[in-house]
Amino acid sequence: MAQGNRMARVAGLVQTTLADILLKESEDARFHMVTITNVSLAKDMSSAKVFVSVWDEEKAKETVAALNNASKFLRHALAKSKIEMRVIPQLHFVYDDSTLRGSRISSLINAALKETKSDEDE
Repeated sequence: MAQGNRMARVAGLVQTTLADILLKESEDARFHMVTITNVSLAKDMSSAKVFVSVWDEEKAKETVAALNNASKFLRHALAKSKIEMRVIPQLHFVYDDSTLRGSRISSLINAALKETKSDEDE
């Protein structure tokens, strides 16, 4: 259980540090519109899947591709940051569409509630 807690703490630290790097150190304006939703570390911490959501959904593929192209720069910036790890994980960025799916489900629920309410009023 202690290993799981450590993994979660390290993943959270990688997440917040990467978010800070994307906001403050990157020169690509697309990276400023990215939210890191989750970080999943491999058991040996040699690689990390970084799940991101993008403000402009139409440019999501392009932005994720740019993040993967910049992964070496971001890994280097992560190594220079306050994180003290023996091995800095290789970063693999993955698009996370959970916020988009969540808003779609929410709008469907709202539409169903409005329909139910209008049926009750009749």
